[in-house]
Amino acid sequence: MPDPTLGLDSCSMRVIDEARVSAARAQLLPDGEIERLAQLFRLLGDPTRTRLLYALLEAGELCVCDLAAASETPETNVSHALRLLRTAGIVKARRDGRMMHYSLDDAHVRMLLDLSRDHLRHAGKE
Repeated sequence: MPDPTLGLDSCSMRVIDEARVSAARAQLLPDGEIERLAQLFRLLGDPTRTRLLYALLEAGELCVCDLAAASETPETNVSHALRLLRTAGIVKARRDGRMMHYSLDDAHVRMLLDLSRDHLRHAGKE
């Protein structure tokens, strides 16, 4: 039996609406910005990093050992993930003596995580 979804993601008739294509092209982001967005989504695409971000979302601020315990992830993996997230500007670090405490960088990161989770909940209802 043929796959009923085959061809759903392509045009059955190739007709290009030049006006709409031009309008869409005019609104495209510059290549550099597209690359930075893709990098952000790659960072969020790792389950360990996402787990750490949601731990920070809920707790506000945690040190590496607390994050490791909360996410049930080895401290070395947590440290590596935090280094990537900090370099990308997704989390920030605060030193308190010999301890480093991590939190989400700003409200935009919180909003991105909240909206992503809401989207998944919405998509799951369909």
